[in-house]
Amino acid sequence: MSAHNLLVELFVEELPPKALPQLGRAFAAGISAALREQGLLLEQSLTTPYASPRRLAVHVSAVLARAADRALQVKLMPASVALDASGAPTPALRKKLAALGLGDAAAASLREQGEGKARTLYVDTVAPGVALAEGLQRALADTLAELPIPKLMSYQLADGWTTVRFVRPAHGLVALHGSEVVPVQALGLQAGRSTRGHRFEASAPSLDLAHADDYEGVLLERGGVIASFERRRRSIEQQIDACARSLGGGLRCLPDEALLDEVCALVEKPRVLACRFDPEYLEVPQECLILTMKANQKYFALVDPEGRLSHHFLVVSNIDPADASQVIEGNQRVVRPRLADARFFYDQDRKHTLAQRAAGLQRVTYHARLGTQAERSQRVQQIAVGLARLLENHPDAKRVDRELVPAVEQAAALAKADLLTEMVGEFPELQGIMGRYYALHDGLSPLVAQAIEDHYRPRFAGDELARSDCGLCVALADKLEILCGLWGIGERPSGDKDPFALRRHALGVVRMLMERPQASRNWPLDELLRLALDSLRQVPGLQDPTAALRDFLFDRMANLLREQGYPAQQVDAVLGLRPQWLGDVVARLDAVRAFAVLPEAQALAAANKRVVNILRKSAAAEGAALRADLLREPAEQELAAALRRLQPRAQAAQQRGDHATALLCLAELKLPVDAFFDQVMVNAEQPELRANRLALLQQLQAAMRQVADLSCLAA
Repeated sequence: MSAHNLLVELFVEELPPKALPQLGRAFAAGISAALREQGLLLEQSLTTPYASPRRLAVHVSAVLARAADRALQVKLMPASVALDASGAPTPALRKKLAALGLGDAAAASLREQGEGKARTLYVDTVAPGVALAEGLQRALADTLAELPIPKLMSYQLADGWTTVRFVRPAHGLVALHGSEVVPVQALGLQAGRSTRGHRFEASAPSLDLAHADDYEGVLLERGGVIASFERRRRSIEQQIDACARSLGGGLRCLPDEALLDEVCALVEKPRVLACRFDPEYLEVPQECLILTMKANQKYFALVDPEGRLSHHFLVVSNIDPADASQVIEGNQRVVRPRLADARFFYDQDRKHTLAQRAAGLQRVTYHARLGTQAERSQRVQQIAVGLARLLENHPDAKRVDRELVPAVEQAAALAKADLLTEMVGEFPELQGIMGRYYALHDGLSPLVAQAIEDHYRPRFAGDELARSDCGLCVALADKLEILCGLWGIGERPSGDKDPFALRRHALGVVRMLMERPQASRNWPLDELLRLALDSLRQVPGLQDPTAALRDFLFDRMANLLREQGYPAQQVDAVLGLRPQWLGDVVARLDAVRAFAVLPEAQALAAANKRVVNILRKSAAAEGAALRADLLREPAEQELAAALRRLQPRAQAAQQRGDHATALLCLAELKLPVDAFFDQVMVNAEQPELRANRLALLQQLQAAMRQVADLSCLAA
């Protein structure tokens, strides 16, 4: 059968830029997968996606004009229904064969499977291969129906009656198999060979494609369009780097993958141009200028080697004029009022201090059941001060700044005040950042100003943590208040729904406690949850979320550790003990990893699992004291002696944080543990012996659970 390359293009009005990359990939993958499923692709077929602001397209190599016929085994019906007593076909069987397009002659090729009443008749037949026109029609319909469209539009076709729903109105459909048009239709359009190029740069209004392989070349040479999203993106990146270098001074573009994708989805023939604004605007915090250029105009900011914003910026034009001066001048004229607005907001905001603005938080609702932002700030302040006082009581308290508590108290009280500023009202992304600038303007200490900015950290996965103990206290307090408050009123994540981002906040708490072990050593998890719950006592109807929230935090931590490459069994072994200090969890995991490779590890893990099962069935013996005079068998005497000898060493190692040595001590228990289970009957007939042996197993379990629950390591 003949195989040629296939091109499918849907030409539409300007697509949503943030959705374009995903739409382009989904369109190409959907068409290709549907064709392959129908047997229309050869093994070596390759798929090339194309996506520009006004088109979704795919080029697929080695596509068959018709799929190969397929042998099928069709299940018919039970033999008792299909055949009469003499073995002749019944009317029901003849009707079934006719429905399949098979005549009575097919009855001779029937096969039986099964025995007795379970006998079933099958027939072997051949399904003709699907033609490309039919297969592509099905592929188009299924792909368009399943595209990840953010919002559908409804529009009428030229007949004035038919309504179509799609992401944007479609105006053209191309389907070429080699040089032949494939007669398919979609969205009220009939496939042809004509497409359109750039609105202003194309050499003609309509471009005819002679062959499927001509698509990219014709669009580039005659249409003024780089059809491939990835090639267009690389072109923009290369031009940005070259343009920044040409300006001198070591200028570079701030990395911004999302902005690069969005701009690539807005242009078909990119041309990067260097522009500039009045340097006087650099008096405004550079984060404000960068954000206003990015959010409003899609400009790329430039910084010097020290990271300071330059008054030069880059714009990606969608046209390539011989003289770009007018384009440059137009963009410079457009950005001027944007920067002027930013300066106005900054000047206006500095007329009031953060302390003056904080009073207005009582007019801002945080949550209908949790009160205002002012009430929330008071709760955060109470928790943060409690954390700071715990930190001051740290065994190594000499390293803690004695001004920590007042600094934390001030930072927590003012942390949300910048929400009422004009700048944050215009750009919510600047909350915290502007708080730092305004705090410094108000004469507050750099420590407090930095904590106001840092109290939102970590804002996303991989974000940096707060840079000081002061910022860490306020950031941890902020997230604990959110978790306990919202969880306590029933606003819990469910499935893929998490409207208050509680999973992200929980991960932030986990990271702060894990990655700042020195600060978090005096912050046991249950104490943190108690501090947060105490601050919420005045909330009507609040339920105690401690137990559920503790499990939620450990679940987040388990996911994080697995993502970092720790085996699930080892993570479960450590977190199963619900350690209160999360700062040494990684050290425990490393110790468990080293223990797991010891020859004795599996035997001890299995023994520990056996101990857990025995004790689970003997709750009545819990807490019983071990009596040496009731240790009758040599094996139980030896195990008790080994525990007396090894337990102090293991505990000492555990107390100094040497988890590896603590677990290494346990390796010496293998022989006495094996001997105990081989030679001693735990469930002895005499009650006092049975209770004493259970008490010995409780001591063994306690010794083996100091670092991790080793029973989780059992294969």
